[in-house]
Amino acid sequence: MTRGQGVPELDRDSARDWIERWDRQQEESLPDREDRFTALIDAVEEGAGRPDPLVLDLGCGPGSLSVRLLARLPQAAVIGIDADPVALALARAAYPDLPGLRLVDADLRVPGWSGPLGLNRPADAAVSTTALHWLPEPDLRSLYAELARVLRPGGLLLNGDHFGLDKERSPVLAHLDKALRQREELRRFPGGHPESWHAWWDAAAADPVLSGHVAERQHRHVDADHHATSSSLLATHVDALASAGFAEIGTLWQRGDSRLLCGVLPARPPTSLAANPANPADPADPADPADSGGWRFTQPPLDGAQPGGD
Repeated sequence: MTRGQGVPELDRDSARDWIERWDRQQEESLPDREDRFTALIDAVEEGAGRPDPLVLDLGCGPGSLSVRLLARLPQAAVIGIDADPVALALARAAYPDLPGLRLVDADLRVPGWSGPLGLNRPADAAVSTTALHWLPEPDLRSLYAELARVLRPGGLLLNGDHFGLDKERSPVLAHLDKALRQREELRRFPGGHPESWHAWWDAAAADPVLSGHVAERQHRHVDADHHATSSSLLATHVDALASAGFAEIGTLWQRGDSRLLCGVLPARPPTSLAANPANPADPADPADPADSGGWRFTQPPLDGAQPGGD
């Protein structure tokens, strides 16, 4: 199979090889990545309250978390959301027929990102790993506010990432947070790592199959604000979640600065949070029988068994 001017298609085996390389290079700064995945999925299984939860994977990348979640909860419907064309191309090629997985090309930095998801009921949980720290703080706050309007009452946010402490307020704790993770990396990988994050992206750009997607990624400025964001601070996320209406916020799992942060919505949403997820500025009518727990869902029904999305 070829694409365009003799450029080979991205087949399933090649995509899975690239994702395997991605997973290995991620361990460069995440030595306990699989442990954190396990804890996050444990929390979904325990907290969703049903065997077939609807889960939003925010910044899903090539699907590493989504695939692990579906392996544990095969009745779940997982919507992977990302704006990175490389990650989406890999996920779509690697898992073209995985039941329960749907991938949507949407930019979490843009208000209204939940509209294209086609939700027909509130989501039970939203998950994310090593993704939301890329967002500038105003975009992060907007994201959490919109998320609070598409999760069910009592719904969960589970975010695994490096959440640092304020070095000015807690210099010793901030140092120890990072040092514990670095020591764990030396224990697990004493010989170092064969490939870094930058080396992986250089290799992808050099691959004729992926180079076009890499160029599109650069055009979209997917990581334009990565090095200028304050969203790696734990306090930033806690404050943004509280402002969005999450009632309980805390750390479920931790090793050094690697944390699994959980936010829990109230059992019933405040009237101000009831809104149409396709248009977050449109408040729902509590008297409308079509509403579900204060939300109005006017999008077509979700077909969680069709991967690929838009």
